[in-house]
Amino acid sequence: MSLTLPELVAGLDRLLEPKAFKDYCPNGLQVEGKSTVKRIATAVTASQNIVDQAIAKDVDVLLVHHGYFWKNEPTEITGMKYRRLAALIKNDISLIAYHLPLDAHSKLGNNVELAKKLDWSISHGLDEGDPRSIGLVGGPKTDRTVKDVVSRIKEVLQREPLVIGDLSSPVTKIAWCTGAAQGFIEQAATAGCDLYVSGEISENTVHAARELGITYIAAGHHATERYGVLALGEWLQSEYGLEHIALDENNPV
Repeated sequence: MSLTLPELVAGLDRLLEPKAFKDYCPNGLQVEGKSTVKRIATAVTASQNIVDQAIAKDVDVLLVHHGYFWKNEPTEITGMKYRRLAALIKNDISLIAYHLPLDAHSKLGNNVELAKKLDWSISHGLDEGDPRSIGLVGGPKTDRTVKDVVSRIKEVLQREPLVIGDLSSPVTKIAWCTGAAQGFIEQAATAGCDLYVSGEISENTVHAARELGITYIAAGHHATERYGVLALGEWLQSEYGLEHIALDENNPV
């Protein structure tokens, strides 16, 4: 099956509701390519490596979580930015990106998908009462200690997480937010969580975890955000009959 590009973007916008979010980048269509869409590729970030993979797979659309045109970045189209955009435009490939809307989606979002992968239940949003809360709160269905949670993360995400806290500590209530959301650690502690999980760690996060009495796990920005855009691509394949190709690249951060 095929869709027009405007039909695809309209369908994604209805699903993800980007206008409901104040974000650091434009959500939706960022680079316009061919008018008809049959084959899409998904990836976490529209790096040159991923763009080259998309070209090799002869896709019509590259759909990502991390696109281009972030606030406060240089506006000039030179160097790395020029090469990426030139490759997309030369090959008539559209770039579509959803950042916070994909983090927060209640069915296909990064945080919901991570919970599915790690076998965590979901109780409510970290911003309790907000249906578009970026972070979530819940608990492990089977794991009982920090060590158990770490072992599952290692197995599922295939990387060694960084842990600030005691591995033997019990875990009954977890808060999590994928990517670079280490700044929510105080909010997680206030919510009474034993453990907060995100993707990255900053120097001050170590002190915050120790002083707030909450364990912190940095499980990887890329690693924690692989699953939302993958689920979105699978949804498009099921909903519209588009061919979906999942792309990835090694990223240790």
